Amino acid sequence: MRCPDHLFLQLDQGRRLKERSGYRGRFAPSPTGVLHFGNLQTALLSWLQARRLGGEWLLRIDDLDTPRNRPQSVLRIQSDLRWLGLHWDGQPILQSSRRGIYSSWLSFLRRSGLLFACRCSRRDLAGEPIYPGTCRAIDAGWGWQAQRLPSWRLRVPDHNPYGSGDVVVRRADGFIAYQLATVIDELSFGISDVVRGNDLRDALPAQHSIYAALGQSSPRFWHGPLLCDDDGLKLSKREASAGLDVARSNGDDAAHVIGQLAAGLGLVPLGTRLSTKELLCEVRDGSNLPLFS
Repeated sequence: MRCPDHLFLQLDQGRRLKERSGYRGRFAPSPTGVLHFGNLQTALLSWLQARRLGGEWLLRIDDLDTPRNRPQSVLRIQSDLRWLGLHWDGQPILQSSRRGIYSSWLSFLRRSGLLFACRCSRRDLAGEPIYPGTCRAIDAGWGWQAQRLPSWRLRVPDHNPYGSGDVVVRRADGFIAYQLATVIDELSFGISDVVRGNDLRDALPAQHSIYAALGQSSPRFWHGPLLCDDDGLKLSKREASAGLDVARSNGDDAAHVIGQLAAGLGLVPLGTRLSTKELLCEVRDGSNLPLFS
């Protein structure tokens, strides 16, 4: 089925933005609390990659999962980034303001026969690393049954090169799935490169399958190191969740925090104090960023 004109225009606009800028990156936190130091390390790495290549850097707030959102987190995220000197281009993008756009894409995919209703629960799929296709060949029904809606899955071809299985694009609670929303946003805003933590590498197969279903090329994906403790173990969310409040209460300024984050990335010696602009000069002079595809 031919892509409707209003959806085609979104894709065309994204291509034009990418062509104009050459490099367009983004940072996309969820407003479920303060930015912890793992988030800040990823934000710094993403910002440095965009700025060193003369590109644009966007801020997107992934606030679709409303039950998990925290009041004031959106404003706090912006305040913390500004305090550190991590300034973004344009206005922040709130996914919650784009629900109609995601729904239009869902309708298009459903009319194209690319979606099916799935009533498998998490318990049903326990121990299955890839969705086994339980509901794809049956009519599970799109409406309410036993006070529950089905999830909607993308019908992914067998033996696809990404190994994703059939991807959930709308959850059983009615929320748009992260995988679909982020793909539509990357395309609509012309994102050329995504820099994120290595813990999100597992999201690649599902996202690649959605790009393929839409007949679109994906951005380049780069993954950075996770914030670890002294024993080399990833910090738990609780351990890393203090954010900038503790740093400020200890009298630390932005130069101290940037130096701490940069040292953790191996870009400067431990104890260095510098601004984001000074750090950008360092990496432009030849420091390699710890990024891998």
